[in-house]
Amino acid sequence: MAESEETERLFNENHHDRGNSRRMSPFCDPNHLLHRIVVLFFMCFLGFGSYFCYDNPAALQKQVIKDMQLNTSKFMELYAWYSWPNVVLCFLGGFLLDRVFGIRLGTVIFALFVCVGQVIFALGALVNHFWLMDFGRFVFGIGGESLAVAQNTYAVNWFKGKELNLVFGLQLSMARVGSTVNMNVMGGVYDLMKTALGQTGYFTLGSALMIAASTCVLSLICALVLGYLDKRAERILNKEQGKTGEVIQLKDVKDFPLQLWLIFIICVGYYVAIFPFIALGQVFFIEKFNFSPSQASLINSIVYIISAPASPLLGFMVDKTGKNLIWVMCAVITTLIAHMMLAFTFWNPWFAMVIMGLSYSLLACALWPMVAFVVPEHQLGTAYGFMQSIQNLGLALISMAAGAILDGRGYLFLEVFFCACICLALIAVVALYLLDFSRDGELNLSASARARLQKESSSESETMDDVLSLSLHSLRAAGHQPLGLHIPLLIRSHMGQLLSSRVLHRRPQDSRDDLARLKPMSTFGLRNRYLSRLGAQLPEHYSIHLSSLAYRSLLR
Repeated sequence: MAESEETERLFNENHHDRGNSRRMSPFCDPNHLLHRIVVLFFMCFLGFGSYFCYDNPAALQKQVIKDMQLNTSKFMELYAWYSWPNVVLCFLGGFLLDRVFGIRLGTVIFALFVCVGQVIFALGALVNHFWLMDFGRFVFGIGGESLAVAQNTYAVNWFKGKELNLVFGLQLSMARVGSTVNMNVMGGVYDLMKTALGQTGYFTLGSALMIAASTCVLSLICALVLGYLDKRAERILNKEQGKTGEVIQLKDVKDFPLQLWLIFIICVGYYVAIFPFIALGQVFFIEKFNFSPSQASLINSIVYIISAPASPLLGFMVDKTGKNLIWVMCAVITTLIAHMMLAFTFWNPWFAMVIMGLSYSLLACALWPMVAFVVPEHQLGTAYGFMQSIQNLGLALISMAAGAILDGRGYLFLEVFFCACICLALIAVVALYLLDFSRDGELNLSASARARLQKESSSESETMDDVLSLSLHSLRAAGHQPLGLHIPLLIRSHMGQLLSSRVLHRRPQDSRDDLARLKPMSTFGLRNRYLSRLGAQLPEHYSIHLSSLAYRSLLR
């Protein structure tokens, strides 16, 4: 009786919502595509200011060093101070959005951090206090990474299926556009301020950076509009507020396999040879190749320009072919070739930078998904958080080291240092390949082989559903209320028997892998699976870990 009344109530609510939807215009109806396109517009520009202002120092490298009277080592502190807070916030960002602020308030708070941080950064230049510029970058970094997580969470909450893939591609392209526009515009903004003020110096630099802060204000406005639209949709559709879905448990670190640690080494060794190079690239192209400042800024942004259209295409290629390890190895080797061309030849650098842009895009498409192949799902949040944390730690340390090397030894020695970092990544790739081959792992399987494994997993899932049905039937026969939180106990006993029989005749290593991948669901998971079988509406973002991938190393 109670179940029928609940079903009737849900039906009446859904019928009422559909009636409201029919009375709304397409632009106002949260269910309509046109309304969601409007939401997507604000979603894409939510992170534009962050990505535009992140590389302000690189776009104005020569001006910052001259006007603030810095050496290169002090200049690179601007990037190090951005990375320091994200050594910790990679673990806490999702928790703060889920449990403390909520997605709407959290997005506004992090957008406010970005905006205030950029204003402090510009103010430090205006008053000629470099320590204040460092503090501004620190505040900017607090909001930057977590704002990317919030942006991704909104996408998961508003779109699904194939739409979601397109949305992530558009967000990725917008991030590249923000970085590219910064590289090619900020030099002109500085020149305009120099003409308007009739002088160069720290005040002119601060004025240019303050103008750049307007893009962060735009992002803050987008955060406010998105919060309003999401609150309105929650009221109209009776849906829950989006969550990141991240599960961070530091105790899982001790269980990380050797393959994952090698992936961490590849990640750090590769990216520390890309982002610090771009930060110092403008003066390099001016001094070695006699480019004008505008030409140097353009070629320095080639990596971002190429990755905007190339990332979706290369991602599609990796999805269709598989063989992630081979593609990672190709990306690392070609990046090493590009750095060697820049270091030891005077060939036109456009060719080397195009290679670097394609390799950078390919590595992002092939490397990051491999984490999901070596750790079980319940550890994904921790694995990606830890990966981001040590990447930011590496970027902070190598940024300062790169500045010191350039001051003491010059660009040739700096390029040799970057080549050494890439070689470390290459050694880790080879070791990972051999380890994966010796253990018959999944990292280098073809797409067709992975499809067969997924098919086997689907049949196993159907078997689990049969066990679930049997358990629920046993509960009803015993006279228990099925919605109580005690239902997982009996289900786990059936699952334990199933797992024992499944791994009885397999190798020890295979048995451990099966037990990891077929880890019994939590009480919360089992209860929600039961509710879904009854036809109850569950949040679409449940058990989605995509937000763990939404940090700047992927989007920038």
